[in-house]
Amino acid sequence: MAFRVELVSPEGSVFTGEATMVLARTAEGEIAFQQGHVPFIGVLVGTGPVKVWLVDGTVVPVAVHSGFVQVSGDAVTILSDVAELPDAIDVARAEAARDRARAVLQGEPHDEAALAAQTRANLRLQVAGRRAAGAAH
Repeated sequence: MAFRVELVSPEGSVFTGEATMVLARTAEGEIAFQQGHVPFIGVLVGTGPVKVWLVDGTVVPVAVHSGFVQVSGDAVTILSDVAELPDAIDVARAEAARDRARAVLQGEPHDEAALAAQTRANLRLQVAGRRAAGAAH
């Protein structure tokens, strides 16, 4: 049984399609949405990819760095400041951002901006299919 999924960022629609399940990490924990899910609104945390199971069984990972998820009727809508599909991720740029963040964190291990930058870079690399070397699992 399929339902409609839409991922939207300020730049426009990142993904629209039919899916059988969406898995997202919210402030309350990881949650899966399937057709018939009760209405829900939650805050997304950008520490893991949102995964969308398409009708054909393909799983599409999406780097969603923060935002909101809403389930209403037969639709899941994700609103995010930044949402990236694997093909849209510049791996070299993400690796460079990760390396810059690591350099800052060596001298200042609690630098919040560097920690956030490292988390975003690791998520991008994970979605792009690259292991975020040195990342905690």
